Amino acid sequence: MAQVHGVASATPAERAARGKAARRATPRSAHAVFEASAGRRDPLDILGSQSATRVPELVPLRYGRMTESPFRFYRGAAAVMAADLATTPDSGITAQLCGDAHLLNFRLLASPERQLLFDINDFDETLPGPWEWDVKRLAASLVIAGRANGFSDRERADVVLATVRSYRESMIRFAGMRHLDVWYARTDADRMRAVAAEQLKKRGRKGLDRAMAKARTRDSLQAFDKLTEVVDGRLRIAADPPLLVPVQDLLPEVERGAFEEQFRKLIAGYGRSLASDRRTLLSGFRLVDVARKVVGVGSVGTRCWIVLLLGRDSGDPLFLQAKEADTSALAPYAGASPYANQGKRVVAGQRLMQAASDIFLGWERVDGIDGRRRDFYVRQLRDWKGIAQPELMVPRGMSAFGEVCGATLARAHARSGDRIAIASYLGGGDVFDRALQQFSETYADRNERDHQALVDAVRAGRLPAAEEAAR
Repeated sequence: MAQVHGVASATPAERAARGKAARRATPRSAHAVFEASAGRRDPLDILGSQSATRVPELVPLRYGRMTESPFRFYRGAAAVMAADLATTPDSGITAQLCGDAHLLNFRLLASPERQLLFDINDFDETLPGPWEWDVKRLAASLVIAGRANGFSDRERADVVLATVRSYRESMIRFAGMRHLDVWYARTDADRMRAVAAEQLKKRGRKGLDRAMAKARTRDSLQAFDKLTEVVDGRLRIAADPPLLVPVQDLLPEVERGAFEEQFRKLIAGYGRSLASDRRTLLSGFRLVDVARKVVGVGSVGTRCWIVLLLGRDSGDPLFLQAKEADTSALAPYAGASPYANQGKRVVAGQRLMQAASDIFLGWERVDGIDGRRRDFYVRQLRDWKGIAQPELMVPRGMSAFGEVCGATLARAHARSGDRIAIASYLGGGDVFDRALQQFSETYADRNERDHQALVDAVRAGRLPAAEEAAR
């Protein structure tokens, strides 16, 4: 886990000096450069290595989603970019990384106190590493999304500059704060509305209000109404293949009983990773049904299950999501996790980076019916989640969204990294901002070529791809 090494014994001046010294070793302008090395690994080989460990019948669906657009390819290619980022300059200052900080991994979430927050959502790749890697992945995602929307060069530049400036200025602000104040900092609904009032026109403000209202409806009750049905008098998760397949449709009856018993053990074992009060809360629910669910783009093919539990009665549902956790895509370049259980790695990183985490967030290791041992992390399927729609954003709206993302990422890094050293490295000028604007355009070019290579491989029949039916 990322730690602020030596901070407790170092003065703020000494920490600031460390940041200034890092500028001499790695000038901020150096971050503008991205040149694929001659020995760059074929991105399709990287994707193929991941596919080899995934559910075989879902791999074509993953490739199908990634061929749809350069942005969808980017979402699924965290491992490709991790290899590329490892060749870029960094300051030598580390923090806990999200590992996949593209713009759609920032969204509305619920706090345990039932407040609507804006935070990072996905931590499958979390690991300590150079803080610049997260900022570069976020910035490049905005350029790729901006190109998809037809934004001009100047409009895309403004979006990235606003985002990175927000990260830099937020980090400088956090550097001057008390440690506890950094820990308590969060972006709530009031802050989101304030940003909207400052930067968005009336239509944009109304859109934000609608998004926040919709997020509050996305909970276990809403999932229950949408995802369940009664079959022969029994409550079940409704089938929607291949995206949602109940266990009774996946396994013959002779194996189903063993699988369901394994899942009872998974839930019981996972409960031990929760705090005692939340473990007691979980014990009031009983397992009703399990289904395999396809999620995201990069995660397609990993083993992901949704679990329906009931408390008092059918009006008291709880949907949990148990998702397979494999080794982080950053590990070959940033080093192995200190946690032997990859589910615990995800949970520990999420708890460290998020302002407030799901009360049911935990982990477990189980032996599958195929005899293989796998790590999982568990959280609620839906808890007031609201996701951005970048394809509907105008330049001004994407800039405002990027600014909130930049500030949120800075807060997450400030909790684990040396925020004073990072702030000192970044400085008050826009050298780093402009460097990342240039990097992002260059990397977007690289991403488009990689996406085209995947499209060509699918067309030539070298890789399988499945199209999804219109819904």
